[in-house]
Amino acid sequence: MTVSLVWRSALLALVAVLVVGCASPPRDETPNSTAERLYRDAREDMEAGSYERAIKGLERVEGLAAGSLLAQQALLDMAYLNWRTGEKAQALTTVERFIKLNPSSPALDYAHYLRGIINFNDNLGLLGNLAGQDLSERDQRASRDAHQAFKQLVDQFPNSRYAPDARQRMDYIVNTLASYEVHVARYYFRRGAYVAAANRAQQAVAEFHNTPAVEEALYILVQSYDKLQLTTLRDASERVLRQNFPNSAFFTQGLSARDKPWWKLW
Repeated sequence: MTVSLVWRSALLALVAVLVVGCASPPRDETPNSTAERLYRDAREDMEAGSYERAIKGLERVEGLAAGSLLAQQALLDMAYLNWRTGEKAQALTTVERFIKLNPSSPALDYAHYLRGIINFNDNLGLLGNLAGQDLSERDQRASRDAHQAFKQLVDQFPNSRYAPDARQRMDYIVNTLASYEVHVARYYFRRGAYVAAANRAQQAVAEFHNTPAVEEALYILVQSYDKLQLTTLRDASERVLRQNFPNSAFFTQGLSARDKPWWKLW
């Protein structure tokens, strides 16, 4: 689901009442232009893909119509367009200003959703793909911020039209965060930092226990404890792994190997 330029909320319906009847007059660039006419022109620029020009018009609308529903709409449109033009920091600043200034706005659910979308990134881009990276290998601060925004949306507005998509994105983010912790644990283990590997794997198990990545996290725990000669912890982790993943590929690899405990195969 993508963010629509024309979001059908109560706020937009009210704004439409303000701008109706303004479609026919030519564009007026004079300082005396009304906020309604400027907003109409900005919408035309948005639909035409002239985002930079639209942003400038929306800034004038917000100034002229301060405190009105039209100003709220202009502020949200600016946040969206800043995001579309790659100005993520400015987009976040704008949408957070909207949330702070308009806590009772009928578009507050959309604002939280937009804040999540701005932080959410499921596309690494060309360089990331060429390097063979995935989302679990990147810094996860933005993902956590996106999850927080989506959670705030579904907690405060469970029946919002944006809530179903937000829930799906939350599930995706949680799986990504879990994979990230396992990626870091794997990195430490391969470099012989077994205590650090065990700590990150344990964090993944504790924080993301319902995600697929937990299987490998438990496996890394077993390996790390074995390297540290902590046999009691190793055996306890193995029991948990067997109980929760009885058909784990790690067991299959281990049982088919010769003269090697299964936990040393990875």
